[in-house]
Amino acid sequence: MASDTELTPTSYIEHHLTYLTTQVREGSSFWVLHVDTLVTSIILGVISLGFIWLVVRKATSGVPSKTQAFVELAVEFIDNEVKNTFHGNRHVFVAPAALTIFVWVLMMNAMDILPIDIMAWIMEHAFGLHNWKIVPTTDINTTFALALSIWLLMLFFNVKVKGFGGWMHELFCTPFGKNPLLWLLNLLFNFIEYVSKPLSHSLRLFGNIYAGEIIFLLLGMWAATGVSGTIFGAILGAGWAIFHILIVTLQAFIFMMLTVVYLSMAHESH
Repeated sequence: MASDTELTPTSYIEHHLTYLTTQVREGSSFWVLHVDTLVTSIILGVISLGFIWLVVRKATSGVPSKTQAFVELAVEFIDNEVKNTFHGNRHVFVAPAALTIFVWVLMMNAMDILPIDIMAWIMEHAFGLHNWKIVPTTDINTTFALALSIWLLMLFFNVKVKGFGGWMHELFCTPFGKNPLLWLLNLLFNFIEYVSKPLSHSLRLFGNIYAGEIIFLLLGMWAATGVSGTIFGAILGAGWAIFHILIVTLQAFIFMMLTVVYLSMAHESH
């Protein structure tokens, strides 16, 4: 981060909103990887899902430990939510997928609760990385990639369950009827629905977590204005962090539930 004499609100925000990038193909602005997003997402996925895998592997049928009881509670909660929402015959796939999505997205969201200036200082002084965004879900590439993966799964199950002909029939004959005069209208309606799903799925998560990060940045700027700003910034920052715990959990749950709903819709005939 810039020194205190060079620190301005603009440079402060730009510093925390700048990605660590690498260019895959010279001269192309499209082939740019956000290294911080990719590395943080992978590390969080390995840690969180690896932890659950280890606990389940060592689970016993006797009196469970606190760790095992916590994991069993989470697994049972997700399983019940899937059973109440998904009515297809592939529950054995959808429930583990929902658990994976919920845990991974929750962990990525939770990085937003860490003190942003302290994390920036650690990354710069311990690893020599001037720019490193620690919250993967504030990157639209992350949320859109997740939503697009769910969208592709939805298309796959539409064809697998209904057959390609059945899916085409659904696209052209629902929701307004089978009359050939309505085929184009039906197709346009379904096209808009299919396009809007990954967009709304990704932007909802991105927008909520990104807004939370901006509020933390504004509070951090206030804390740098003096003693009174530091006190009030710390108090409001702590309060917002507590409230943000609810937001990051709720957004992970909503993203997971929308995934289950979309996959359930792919198994239903209209």
